[in-house]
Amino acid sequence: MPHIKVTPISKEELSSRAKNHSEIIEFVAHSDSYPETLIGINYQNEKFLLVYKYADNEAMLKYEKITRPLKLSLLKEAIGKVANVLEFDILSSNIVNVRHKEPLFASKYFKKIEDFIDIKFEHKEIAIEVGFGSGRHILYQAKQNPQTLFIGIEIHTPSAGQLLKQIEIQGLSNIWVVNYDARLFLEMLPSNICKQIFVHFPVPWDKKPSRRVIGDEFTSEAMRVLDIDGTLELRTDSDLYYEYALQIFSKLPKLKMKINKNYALPIISKYEARWQRQSKDIYDVTLFCDEKSDDKREKFDFSFSDLGYNININKQFPQESQVVGDYFVHFERSYKTDKDTLLMKCAFGNFARPEHKYIMINRNNCKYYPSLPIPSSSNFKAHQAIKEYLHG
Repeated sequence: MPHIKVTPISKEELSSRAKNHSEIIEFVAHSDSYPETLIGINYQNEKFLLVYKYADNEAMLKYEKITRPLKLSLLKEAIGKVANVLEFDILSSNIVNVRHKEPLFASKYFKKIEDFIDIKFEHKEIAIEVGFGSGRHILYQAKQNPQTLFIGIEIHTPSAGQLLKQIEIQGLSNIWVVNYDARLFLEMLPSNICKQIFVHFPVPWDKKPSRRVIGDEFTSEAMRVLDIDGTLELRTDSDLYYEYALQIFSKLPKLKMKINKNYALPIISKYEARWQRQSKDIYDVTLFCDEKSDDKREKFDFSFSDLGYNININKQFPQESQVVGDYFVHFERSYKTDKDTLLMKCAFGNFARPEHKYIMINRNNCKYYPSLPIPSSSNFKAHQAIKEYLHG
C-alpha cells in the first residue's frame, strides 16, 4: 500500500497549507471522533481522497480505498505531490519508485460495472459465464465463437487477473472480464440481449444458501436478459445444489427445462476431471427462454433535492445499521470541511455487494462523492431511505 510517514502537524496548520494549493487539493475534511483527515484530490482528471492519519509522534498519508483510482502510479504520484506541497517533514516512504507500467486491470478487456450503465453492445451475440474460475471454459468458447462477446463475471480477483493475462497471451478480442457480483450485474443489462448464461460449478454454500448465485432474483433477471431460444445452463457436482436449483427454477411462471446427467463437455476444468475420476455425478440443468421480456431497466434518480447543511444534521443519522428487506443503510463516519460543509461516509444497498460512498452536504447542495452509486434497485431503495434521514 503506497504511503508516506511524516512528522504530524495540527489540523489547523494542515488546512491552512492546503488552501494555497487548489490546483491539486479541492478540500480538507477533519473528523471530530477519529484522529484522521480526508484530503480531496483532483489530479490528472481523477477525483479521489487521501487519508492523513495522525498520532503524537508520527502521521501517515495514504490513499482512501473507497475512492481509489485504478492506476497505482497515479496514486503514488499524487501522494508524493501532496506531501511536497504541504511541506511535510517526511520520516519514511515506500513510493520512491513510481512505475508507469499499466496495471493488468487497466486492460481494455477489464470492464467496471459503471461501463454497463446504458450500454449499447456492438457485438452480434452476447454470452455470459458466471464464476469462470481458471477460465478454461470461457477461453474455449471464445475461440470457437469469435462472433460472440463473452462476458466473464468473477468475484475472485486473482482469477480475473489470470484470465486477463490469458486473453493477452492468446490474442483474443471477444472476452470482457468483470470483477463483480453476478446477481447485481444482470440488473445492468438490457432485456433480450444474451444468448447463453453459463453457471458452471458454483460454490455450493451448503451452510449459507443465501450466498448461492442461483436464486429467485438471479433466475428472473437471467430469463429477462436472455433472448428467444437463449439458455441458462447450470452445471454442478453437488446433489444439494442440483435439488435446490430445481426448486428455484420450478417457481418460474413458465418453464422449459432439460436435465442431463454425467454428459462430458468438450473442455473441462482440472477439478471436474478429478470428480470424474472419483465417479462423482455431474448434473446439467438447462433453462430455455421462449418469449421476449419487457425492458424493465429503470431510470434511477440519485439526486438530493432541497437538502442542505444544518448544525444538527449529524444528530439525524442513526448510529446502528438500518436493515429493510433486501437493502440496508449504515452511516459510518462524518467529517467537516468547514462550518458549512459535511462529508458523511456511508455503506448501503445490497448485502452481497454493498455500495460505499461519501455524501457531501453544504449550504447549496447535497451530492455523492466522487461519483453516483451504481443504478441498482437496492441502491435506489437505500438512497430513498438516506434522503428521509437527511430530511429528519
